[in-house]
Amino acid sequence: MGDLVYKRILLKLSGEALMGNSTGGIDGDTVLALAKEIKELCDAGVEVGLVIGGGNILRGSEAASDVLNRVTSDHMGMLATVINALAMQDSLESLGQPVRVMSALQINQVCEGFKRRRAIRHLEKGRVCIFAAGTGNPFFTTDSAASLRGIEVDADILIKATKVDGIYSDDPVKNPDAIFYSRISFDEAIDQRLNVMDATALVLCRDHKLPLRVVNIFDKGAITRLVNGEDVGTLVE
Repeated sequence: MGDLVYKRILLKLSGEALMGNSTGGIDGDTVLALAKEIKELCDAGVEVGLVIGGGNILRGSEAASDVLNRVTSDHMGMLATVINALAMQDSLESLGQPVRVMSALQINQVCEGFKRRRAIRHLEKGRVCIFAAGTGNPFFTTDSAASLRGIEVDADILIKATKVDGIYSDDPVKNPDAIFYSRISFDEAIDQRLNVMDATALVLCRDHKLPLRVVNIFDKGAITRLVNGEDVGTLVE
């Protein structure tokens, strides 16, 4: 690998990415395959922060009901992200990659609490930092948590890994005529409601000048090519 374009990244994975071909939960082979991709980045000298959603287990906003209020359901969703973080930690450690899970909720028996300076120190030492439990507050998505953590640890770029090759004008699975965007501004993404990330996450990135790349996580080696300077996916800036 040549000179790195991005030395420190914040990678956002959906919880659904961990399911593989199953309808829910965690598929061990899929998690291991993702861990191998992350390990390759670390071996190349990239400092990796990671945020994983919890949608494969429970999505707080969807679990809310007349019986279960939104605050409670969001806290349950945060705990789902901790479960995913621990699964990814185990897979990375099985490959010999040092990892720290840092939670926005205090769960000291299983992971560290999030502290900005400590997180940066972990990254500098070559450890993957998995930031779990969202922001620690209800009503905020893991997209917002990824933007926030990326800004806090001075990441060079936020990479959102999805199931498609980048951002389209419509769902390319449902609409074959959807237009692919190789470049787009944060304001355009917000105004056109392209569902890249939630508006709070996009505004955070825009206001703090944190560029965003949307790539296909199942395109093997895509993120490695990206950090090495290849034009992969969609750039939002």
